Amino acid sequence: MTRDPLNSNPLDSNPLDSNPLDSNPLTLPSPQGGEGIVEVVAAVIERDGLILIARRPAASHLGGLWEFPGGKRDAGESPEAALVREIREELGAAVAVGPLLETVDWAYPEKRVRLSFFRCQIAGEPRPLEGQEIVWVRPAELARYRFPPADATLLERLARG
Repeated sequence: MTRDPLNSNPLDSNPLDSNPLDSNPLTLPSPQGGEGIVEVVAAVIERDGLILIARRPAASHLGGLWEFPGGKRDAGESPEAALVREIREELGAAVAVGPLLETVDWAYPEKRVRLSFFRCQIAGEPRPLEGQEIVWVRPAELARYRFPPADATLLERLARG
């Protein structure tokens, strides 16, 4: 039986196992995409049917909104290395980076970003090392939290299961 990637749960299997979504991640261009894009990586960390999200500090870009943990890639850094570094810095935990789930190009009034969302597994218990709030939520509860608009398509996919 062939699995329908649009109507299946990308988190049903082991996060590091391959599935149809992994070989064909969704890419959504921003209407204003182009040069000068800030490269950002984010981890969709799932454990026991829950997804880890973090609240951005109030003084930061998009402060107060919820996000998937991660951050900006450094020059010459691979997306996977950036996620390992960011999760260690933000949450004090080791992470195994799995497949790319989605890439979104998005233009905010003040900057353009390319967000790459990866399925990840975390080792140990995450701790909010940067003063951020973190919480584990069920995919169906993600809509109760305010996220940046660039995350909307991924949030819908995760909530559908």
